[in-house]
Amino acid sequence: MSQLCSIKSGFLLCIMISIYLLFNNIKHFKELMDEKGNNEVIECGYYPAELCKALFEGKPAALIVGNVCQEALPPSNDQGLRYLQLPTNCSEIIKEMHIITKPLSEEEANFHLAYIITIHKKLQMFVKLLTAIYAPQNVYCIHIDKKAPKTYKNAVYTIASCFQNIIISSKQENVVYGGFSRLKADINCMEDLIRSKTPWSYVINVCGQDYPIKTNKEIIKYLKSKWRGRNVTPGTIQPPHMKYRTEVSYKEFLNQGKPYICPSSILKNRPPHNLTLYFGTAYYALTRDFVEFVLSDIRAKDLLEWSKDTYSPDEHYWVTLNHLKDAPGSTPDAQWEGNIRAVKWKDQEGKAHPGCNGHYIRDICVYGLGDLKWLMESPHLFANKFDPEHYPLLTDCLERQYRLKVLQEAEVAIEKNWHFQDDVFNIKEKV
Repeated sequence: MSQLCSIKSGFLLCIMISIYLLFNNIKHFKELMDEKGNNEVIECGYYPAELCKALFEGKPAALIVGNVCQEALPPSNDQGLRYLQLPTNCSEIIKEMHIITKPLSEEEANFHLAYIITIHKKLQMFVKLLTAIYAPQNVYCIHIDKKAPKTYKNAVYTIASCFQNIIISSKQENVVYGGFSRLKADINCMEDLIRSKTPWSYVINVCGQDYPIKTNKEIIKYLKSKWRGRNVTPGTIQPPHMKYRTEVSYKEFLNQGKPYICPSSILKNRPPHNLTLYFGTAYYALTRDFVEFVLSDIRAKDLLEWSKDTYSPDEHYWVTLNHLKDAPGSTPDAQWEGNIRAVKWKDQEGKAHPGCNGHYIRDICVYGLGDLKWLMESPHLFANKFDPEHYPLLTDCLERQYRLKVLQEAEVAIEKNWHFQDDVFNIKEKV
């Protein structure tokens, strides 16, 4: 703040300037609406596409209006997905979810992806994620946390029952944050996916509060041009400050539905087969051959067994195995390469990102409206975390913008139901 604002004589002037800037921003946004020929009053129950567009551009006026509207919107309700009510009507579910039912290009039709989706809450966000990444030529394995409420599980089973290429994991874990159970959930799905008839080339893992930034076509191009049959596991040799995770034995606890993990005083032996431990992200893109290797190679099996009592083993398991020179698609010399997931970590404020405009949970940013521009400029395939209960305008704008991008890339005739409610005027039908 300037010195003028710090002295009594300038205080009033400072307030007047602030009020002027606020109303000037709102006036600018109204002018933006008028330029598009839209003279409607902006109501928080309905927001025009121009507001979303201005939010993606980071316009200050749009952020002011958007934040006011977002606070005024009623809380989102996971149980409000009316099409999941019994009896199951699959045609209604596919219609209401705006599912794209055909490959959108020849390249996509011939390149199959597999997805592992681990979920335990936020049904509405899961539906948004699945709607975005779904393609009929791909295959999906959903791991539902054993602790999830029965109504939640029933809703997910209802959705999955309508699609031949969606699998519910045959083995489910009580997932503990930072525990072995999180890694085991992925392994369980890999065992199911290997048995799938879909000839998938890569598997990508996501969680229920992720959302894609890149389209299916863009993900395929990235994997084919940048990685060419190699695995993507960003990471480096385990740094000294992370050794606490694997030096002593940890144990998972389920205390009245509140799981946690605690260290013990028991020292662990060295990793099996004299493996060098690496540290990286829990998220990856792995080739089918590498997955088969993970499920069958003695070193992979022994490392999995050794990792059972370590902290957050999914952050050392994949990247360690991918540095073995004889592993299929391995990248022994790679470090943090690979734009898998955009995350705003609290300790990276001012370094890797300018700050979180939502709020932090476990030092990870739950994105707010002011993060949309940063997200759109990110080179990553996916981003984490999103919460439509706290920031409904953000997730609505995001999924509409994403669907428009997907349909603009399409090389086939677009079906009417693939649009969201107010997208039609932005897209020309392909014939």
